Amino acid sequence: MSATYIRCAAERHFAGESMGTLMQASLPACAQELRERFAGKVQMVYLDPPFNTGKKFEMKARIGEKGYKTGSPSLSLPAYDDRWESREAYLNMMRETLILARDLMKKEGTIFLHIDCRMHAHMRLLMDEIFGESNFLNEIIWSYQSGGRARTYFPRKHDVILFYAKSRSYYFSLKSVPIARSEARSNHMKRGVDEDGRSYRSIISAGKEYRYYDDEPAYPGDVWDDVSHLQQKDPQRTGYDTQKPVRLLERIIRCSTQEGDLVCDLFAGSGTTAVAAAQLGRRFLCVDQSPLAVAVAGKRLSQTTMGKPMGVSYDVEAPCGEDDCQVEAEVFPAITSYTVHLSSFESEQAREAGIRGMDAVDQWSAGFVQGDTYRACVANVRTVGTPKLEATVEMPVCAGEPCIMIVDIWGNRRFYLPKRRY
Repeated sequence: MSATYIRCAAERHFAGESMGTLMQASLPACAQELRERFAGKVQMVYLDPPFNTGKKFEMKARIGEKGYKTGSPSLSLPAYDDRWESREAYLNMMRETLILARDLMKKEGTIFLHIDCRMHAHMRLLMDEIFGESNFLNEIIWSYQSGGRARTYFPRKHDVILFYAKSRSYYFSLKSVPIARSEARSNHMKRGVDEDGRSYRSIISAGKEYRYYDDEPAYPGDVWDDVSHLQQKDPQRTGYDTQKPVRLLERIIRCSTQEGDLVCDLFAGSGTTAVAAAQLGRRFLCVDQSPLAVAVAGKRLSQTTMGKPMGVSYDVEAPCGEDDCQVEAEVFPAITSYTVHLSSFESEQAREAGIRGMDAVDQWSAGFVQGDTYRACVANVRTVGTPKLEATVEMPVCAGEPCIMIVDIWGNRRFYLPKRRY
């Protein structure tokens, strides 16, 4: 039974209060809208921008059930283009982005700019210009072991994260990010046990003894070598180039925000900031120009349950794909629930790529249309653990017209009204 294509202006995924928004939009085109809606509301901004590498980056998209089971077949899709006409063009883009970030931040807000050796010196000067030298807090070194080898210079094994405040009344909590004590860093200290039986390490400096108890937490300095880069077979990996680990974002979010605060990422990529924020009970605003980025981020959020039956509730603002597919779907109404069956999906883009039928579908959900808003109730996504998409789902009866959303492997999102069967 052929389904009817419709357009939706907005999406709300799953029940409950929304934890945040995924927005597909280009900077600086969306800057004015972001200012009108979010100026002065963001507690922390994390930016992982292009590094001016002169390269095109890709995402490895697995195709169908077999692709998720074995890694093949797969398709390399464009993630983002890091090629610029000149250094000045890149710096102008970053200047506009940083000014926008400053405008979105609360007075107590902070910003973390993630960069590497290519543009580090330029970004430090630009951050001083926009946020003020007096608001510089840290130059964090994220040191890791993965990456290529070098013969003509020392291997480059770190990124830099520039940490600035908007004002001197910024919020920061070092106690929110305890770490395990390192034996290697304590082996020069003298061991001891106090009168209460507590073990400690001690060092004498300027005639004064300093004690560090083993049962007390330690805290990170400005060199972070305890957060690993994502390895090739890490279960977090989405196939999206330059993806960052959740642990890195969790540390940044914990130290700079409190529960319920709004976190912003203007280069959202694979959605790690959104996932980490949602897991920690923070709200998020994540923007990226790529439909793939929004699709990957949404897919990850649908699996971030926080103890709920489905994923965290979130909104999506993204363009609809074109009405150029053939979809067969049915809905079977009952008294307390609906059964929705998606039987086929065909698109010209998939046929040209040699991909057949449902193999071109990476995720789909079922819900209801209320006005011009799609409200998803249940999601079905491909993962390594669940490579097969279920063709049939059950969802509760809610107000609105039953509807399905299909996201293909290119990140295109399309909405259809399934045929009713009584």
